[in-house]
Amino acid sequence: MASPPPGTTLKEHINDLLAQAVRELQTNGTLPPELDYVNESEHSRNPQHGDFASNIALGLARSAGIKPRELAGKIVAALPVSDLIARVEIAGPGFINFFLAPNAHQDVVNRIMDAGEAYGRSTVGNGRRVQVEFVSANPTGPLHVGHGRGAAYGAAVADLLAAAGFQVHREYYVNDAGRQMDILATSVWLRYLELCGEQFTFPSNGYKGDYIFDIAATLHRENGDALRQTAATVFEDIPPDEPLGGDKETHIDALIERARSLLGAQRYRKVFDQGLAVILDDIRQDLEEFGVVYEEWYSERSLTERGLVDRAIERLKHSGHVYEKDGALWFRSTDYGDEKDRVIVRENGQKTYFASDIAYHLDKMERGFERVIDIWGADHHGYVPRVKAALSALGRDPSKLDVLLVQFAILYRGGEKAQMSTRSGEFVTLRALRHEVGNDAARFFYILRKCEQHMDFDLDLAKSQSSDNPVYYLQYAHARICSVLRLVVEKGLTRERERGRRNLSLLREPHEQALLACLARYPEVIEAAALSYEPHLLAYYLRELANGFHAYYNAHVFLVELDNLRDARLNLIDAARQVLANGLGLLGVSAPQAM
Repeated sequence: MASPPPGTTLKEHINDLLAQAVRELQTNGTLPPELDYVNESEHSRNPQHGDFASNIALGLARSAGIKPRELAGKIVAALPVSDLIARVEIAGPGFINFFLAPNAHQDVVNRIMDAGEAYGRSTVGNGRRVQVEFVSANPTGPLHVGHGRGAAYGAAVADLLAAAGFQVHREYYVNDAGRQMDILATSVWLRYLELCGEQFTFPSNGYKGDYIFDIAATLHRENGDALRQTAATVFEDIPPDEPLGGDKETHIDALIERARSLLGAQRYRKVFDQGLAVILDDIRQDLEEFGVVYEEWYSERSLTERGLVDRAIERLKHSGHVYEKDGALWFRSTDYGDEKDRVIVRENGQKTYFASDIAYHLDKMERGFERVIDIWGADHHGYVPRVKAALSALGRDPSKLDVLLVQFAILYRGGEKAQMSTRSGEFVTLRALRHEVGNDAARFFYILRKCEQHMDFDLDLAKSQSSDNPVYYLQYAHARICSVLRLVVEKGLTRERERGRRNLSLLREPHEQALLACLARYPEVIEAAALSYEPHLLAYYLRELANGFHAYYNAHVFLVELDNLRDARLNLIDAARQVLANGLGLLGVSAPQAM
């Protein structure tokens, strides 16, 4: 009689039974010795079709030269006997349906109690190195609620991959070079000049948030008037801004060059680094308070300082994938399916952001990651084909790069959509959202949908203490179980865990059987959510588990007089508590013991 090895899920056990049956049919000549097939059973959607179903006979029928239903009969006849399988039926054109024995799921309670926080974790990743780069917002202002979704999603994907046995390296790419940072530095310096007493019209394309004033005030406090220039000198012969009929981009670019010229390289870098340091520290603190921690903060500027951008460009030149046109250097990305070729060095000799991106992704590959996952905002979708094209041109396998695009969450307060423009300063920060609804609600709500789907963040729902609020509902299930376990002590009852282990066969009620089956599926959910980069699968599962527990709580008394049954039930709900805590932890949500 076949029995699953310790730690084996029922799905794995059924797949192993099917594999043994196929090998038997190969041995007796019913099936050819060489087969190319996928042996994968699935949970049945309809209980009338059993607990698990397999279409293996349909997949092998052509190889065998036998009708699927006839082959299904031969496979069923060759199945080893298992005390966990009550019966096996053939349905439709050749589906094989497995009906589990009442005791099939009972051992899951013991497995959960033995593994504790480790229950659900697996070795499917086999220690393979994976890099997950996420958030990576320009350090030009505080994180807003749009960035929050990428943070929650990226952290959950990374933690799920780690739970599935991958070696995960979490990374934040710091865009500490380029035009946006120059606009920030110039904005800070202009606010500094205002604090020195200079009067002028602030550029329409500058950063206007209050945080710019705060950085400028620190700059003024530490440097006095040492960085001061008169407004007349600063704005002399500067092209007009947009409100005066000019071009705002030309206006701000001219101001950047004027700031560089008047301050000189050393003093300009002082202003630049002041803004960068303050904002980056704020971002780091905000994310850490949100439960998001990185192994590395990777500087874009370091790519240039270490010569990696020049090296990447030279490699592209050597491979013949670049050409000159109109004084600029272009990468032939159309050779790899991109819609047009891309500039990597402008006519003025300045390297583009794309050039840095090429060098960064080449460096990722050279660091030995077997899988590289970029989590970007949906507005970066155009970058995907060009980055993959560059990797191909550099002789790297673009299939090792997965780019996951996250739609920004839209926050609604009082039925009105909040604006989130960093440049204007009129945005809702992630910190403000966390303070309003709490980290738990923010982390959970952000991952409730697939990353590529639009999301409306309902503040009223996130703050409500009702079963309609999904995170409250899950946390309440955990707290409710804790309250039952505390009640055992308060009533002077004795709980013997070992007695409960020995009497799990008493858990025969439909609610108990359903809860056991749900708990047994948890490792499969973790693996599926990790490999598909879909943490919402875990969120939905936890909702199902909480539903099962609440239904069980409402239908049955746990603290019954019969010691054997009481301890078996307490072990069951304690196992449910452990799985709720494990799952919530992977999503960055706390599991309170009281509410």
